[in-house]
Amino acid sequence: MDKFFKITERGSNVKTEIIAGLTTFFAMAYIIVVNPNQIVGFSFDVPGVSKIWNAVYIASILAAVIGTLLYAFYAKLPFAQACGMGLNSFFFTSFVLPQIISGGDVIKGYQAGLVIILISGVIFLILSLTGARSYIAKAMPECIKKAIPAGIGLFIAFIGFQNVGIIQANQYTLVQFVKINGAKWADIAPAIIALVGFIIIAILTKLKVKGAVLLGILATTVIYYLATWQLPSFDLTSVAQPFKDFAEIGITGVFQAESWKNAFSGEMIGSIFSVIMLIVTFCLVDMFDTIGTLYGAASEANMLDENGDPVDIDKSMACDSIATLSGAVCGTSTVTTFVECASGVAAGGRTGLTSLVTSLCFVLCLFLSPVASIIPAAATAPALIFVGVLMLKNFSKVDMEDMRSAVPAFLTLVMMPLTYSIANGIGIGAISYVLITLFTGKFTKKDIAVTVIAILFACKFVFGAI
Repeated sequence: MDKFFKITERGSNVKTEIIAGLTTFFAMAYIIVVNPNQIVGFSFDVPGVSKIWNAVYIASILAAVIGTLLYAFYAKLPFAQACGMGLNSFFFTSFVLPQIISGGDVIKGYQAGLVIILISGVIFLILSLTGARSYIAKAMPECIKKAIPAGIGLFIAFIGFQNVGIIQANQYTLVQFVKINGAKWADIAPAIIALVGFIIIAILTKLKVKGAVLLGILATTVIYYLATWQLPSFDLTSVAQPFKDFAEIGITGVFQAESWKNAFSGEMIGSIFSVIMLIVTFCLVDMFDTIGTLYGAASEANMLDENGDPVDIDKSMACDSIATLSGAVCGTSTVTTFVECASGVAAGGRTGLTSLVTSLCFVLCLFLSPVASIIPAAATAPALIFVGVLMLKNFSKVDMEDMRSAVPAFLTLVMMPLTYSIANGIGIGAISYVLITLFTGKFTKKDIAVTVIAILFACKFVFGAI
């Protein structure tokens, strides 16, 4: 096992890899429930929606298992995959919501959407096998490459702050810090406990305690249940129903002729132009979400080559492509390399053994659906916020004296959390880089690739922005 995963060669050990795998799982386990919620838009009173939820629940886990196992045994990297946040919401608004509004068949809309995801996955795979995706990643300007990990760090931290209500919505300022004065303990407990958990992780890390992130998650979990006087519970009475619905409408979706007809007839999705733009949008977002995550996680793991690019990036791209295909076949939205895998890297994960442990945890969730809910958001949020701290250090490498470097890097950094999209941050950074480079007379042949990327993103923002 040591030889296969190159554990010693990468300066790790089995214990560390297992802890890292568990850390990654606990940090991203929320997707098991969140993804089906996003796909159906919480519209549980609509006929057919509950069947979609059940099918997507199983499909989400299977897609995560397949994608993460690919990382474990093919790429042999400590990364994990699952259905992309943002992409699942876009899936809902593009394919399910129109049927809800029109009173149509939500299941047919859902299955037509799976066809679009499958096609985008085929395109991903072709680009990966030809090396085009790797070329695109390496063609990104250095300033954006260096800003991507920091931007992802802010994005991950923002997700953590939101998940437990530390940052809340405000009708005047859009966001605000949790309001403690006059609030009920039950309402603010997750936020307060998460902040305590964050400090616990920071202290353990400062003391150089191995597995500080996982220990912090477990300690915060105990604190949460003690402080809220709750007990974790299992409800195993309805375990079989998700498998039944998955078999009926999930895994069979893309194999039905009617699904393909609905995807291209224009009755459900719209004109052929709309179909093309949907495919392009899913392609662009998944591609750059993955590229961004790889640069961020690989940087944290010190797994960048001499050019500052992730090692074995071609294999990583192939893993992502195949996982997206698998997800579409199983019955869920686009699968992508998950930003939360950076928490496992921060815990010391350096090899595919980390991914193997994570995938095995997901397998258990197939049969024990409530298992992920034992770890509350108040315990995983501190890990996400702490990863943000670790990854922000990459921004110090940006040349802030040169505006052609500083402005694109800054926009890449802030637009990821502000637009809730890694891809949007990269796209806006690329557009600004091209414009500044062009109008300052610095444009060269090597900037052609990033110009194409900028043009594609400009089209996405105009015609199909998420």
